[in-house]
Amino acid sequence: MAKIKITQIKSTIKRPENQKRTLVALGLGRIGKSVEKETTPQINGMVAKVQHLVKVEEL
Repeated sequence: MAKIKITQIKSTIKRPENQKRTLVALGLGRIGKSVEKETTPQINGMVAKVQHLVKVEEL
């Protein structure tokens, strides 16, 4: 499967609790932190929920 690199680019301050929890579930939590994940429907759905807070690159 393809991999994606997810980088948090915006803060979670004043964001709904479900968006904060989604970032934690992705392995993020602070601006500038990056993780590499396999592209699955579950990961794509999580990224879609917080697309305004992260940057996604295909590897």
